[in-house]
Amino acid sequence: MGSNQGDPEASIEEALQRLEHYGNDLVFDAQSPLYKTEPQGKKDQPWFTNCVVRFKVGSDIWAPAGLLSTLQAVEGKMGREREPGNEGGPRNIDLDLLLFGDVQMQDEYLTLPHPRMLERAFVLVPLRDIAPGFVFADGKTIDQALAALSYTLEGRNISQK
Repeated sequence: MGSNQGDPEASIEEALQRLEHYGNDLVFDAQSPLYKTEPQGKKDQPWFTNCVVRFKVGSDIWAPAGLLSTLQAVEGKMGREREPGNEGGPRNIDLDLLLFGDVQMQDEYLTLPHPRMLERAFVLVPLRDIAPGFVFADGKTIDQALAALSYTLEGRNISQK
């Protein structure tokens, strides 16, 4: 979850509440602390507030594409507009699906695990908070993935080159 427009912390809280009330087959399980993170790509914008959240889902009800569609519906209800050419730009809310259990897939709609998560300290640091022993499908631990990145962590601020 991330935001850098308006009140980012309130936007993240609103998105979390919307998801928690989506149905009893989508159950909140854990949330990392909030981090202030330097924008990647387009640097001329406010820093983001980011966190990683884990939900337990009814696997017989939810499929990865359905969960992504739900995340995008919540973004839309919160006023997020996806503008071509604004990838990486400012937004009031951004909800990405990073993982769905051990599912690995790639199609035009969804790639799992998220294709850029191993490049992003603002994803890996909070993921480590809620899953410190996480191991990727290739056997790499989350600490090994972080060690491969050039980033700084000062308190709850993450900057990355």
